[in-house]
Amino acid sequence: MDELPFDAVLCDFDGVVHLWDPDGMASLDRAWGLAEGSLAGAAFRPDLLEEAVTGQLSDGQWRERVAEDLARDCGSGERARGLVEAWSALTGRVDTDVVRLLQTLRRRVPVVLVSNATTRLESCLAAHGLAESFDAVLNTARVGVAKPDPRVFDLAARQVGADPGRCLFVDDTAGNVSAARAAGMTALHYRRFGQLREAVAPLLGRASFRYGAECGVAPDHRERAVTQP
Repeated sequence: MDELPFDAVLCDFDGVVHLWDPDGMASLDRAWGLAEGSLAGAAFRPDLLEEAVTGQLSDGQWRERVAEDLARDCGSGERARGLVEAWSALTGRVDTDVVRLLQTLRRRVPVVLVSNATTRLESCLAAHGLAESFDAVLNTARVGVAKPDPRVFDLAARQVGADPGRCLFVDDTAGNVSAARAAGMTALHYRRFGQLREAVAPLLGRASFRYGAECGVAPDHRERAVTQP
């Protein structure tokens, strides 16, 4: 049997497996009478987000801090907490084509989910029926370092006994892709499903034809851009 080109696939969550409504947060801004971008600006303030995705703050603590930051703009702490609760209730959607492809890949190599996430990731996976969809999950909030720190890539690969240089890394954030390449990985800057299908085709071989037939995926049917919240 020919040697496979990769020993593992490391895949990002948000923007690849899981997609948010690009208008979700802005629509809440409008509903609360805030300037568009207010909620995202508070939630994704770099220093605060870093604390959340490296586990210095729990998911609940992070959201409390976001509410505190929005209290003045919302007119009261109560209204700000209501906004954060509405934001927390957003669920996004799973890209079922990506999930099916990853499940097919798992017949050949381990697939590791690698996410800059808060302590909420595990419950999110369970809610979407994805708790058993990966061979391993690296939640940066559980290990204390986040992408693009090169230690993340090494930790993720080692979870399934793979050499980082023998891994394919998939992420929709250019900086993370560049960091993975600098760490010696083959990396795909994910923008559309067809790119992923092409990148993993050498892993599937003849299975790629069976995958397309079973799932009804035409070669160029997915050319949509991937968006983040």
